[in-house]
Amino acid sequence: MTLTSIDRINIAIDGPAGAGKSTVARKVAAALNYVYVDTGAMYRAVALHALRNGIKPSQASELQALVEAIDLKLVPTPEGQKILLHNEDVTELIRSREVTAQVSHYASDEHVRKKLGDMQRLLAKHKGIVMDGRDIGTHVLPDAELKIFLTASVEERALRRYRELTESNYIPLEQLEAEIAARDRLDETRDIAPLIQAEDALLLDSSDMSIDEVVAFIVKLGNTKLMGVSE
Repeated sequence: MTLTSIDRINIAIDGPAGAGKSTVARKVAAALNYVYVDTGAMYRAVALHALRNGIKPSQASELQALVEAIDLKLVPTPEGQKILLHNEDVTELIRSREVTAQVSHYASDEHVRKKLGDMQRLLAKHKGIVMDGRDIGTHVLPDAELKIFLTASVEERALRRYRELTESNYIPLEQLEAEIAARDRLDETRDIAPLIQAEDALLLDSSDMSIDEVVAFIVKLGNTKLMGVSE
């Protein structure tokens, strides 16, 4: 049976860096048979493209031209979502330390946010989308039927990142905490679409919850919302 927009809702999951948004959103989408949209990966792809072209975040006109001409695709696969930048698979490259350190600066540009925001709204037009980011519920999809603000303490978020590291990319835990706190400040204080909780979003602190517990909670809420929309 083919689902229509009446049979689906859009789910917006916002929150700070390292809160587990991408993992949770991907699992929620799979559980509901929805499409997952990783907006953070889109901003990372722009940052990678700009860095490759020697364009700094402060070069507004050059950055505007770059993002207007960008060819960016999100392709769902059995292994997860692939990011294609001008038909090049950059799924792994956008996770580099260099991109991670710079992405928030590029994401603060108004032209970048407008271009990617328009792309993201188009993807969500027919419902059945789980989208995560920092301004989804407040700016990109303000009419999303379910909004979650997913967070955790800085210490917990840093510890999660620390556990994912290998010997080849080792970073001291204290450095990770400092970097995450700095990124929080940048995201929360930028002029364009800052990181804030939408008034109608549910605050969910995952500090003492497993990924599966968070996913189950959101899926239950999603099904409840869907029942309300369908009635």
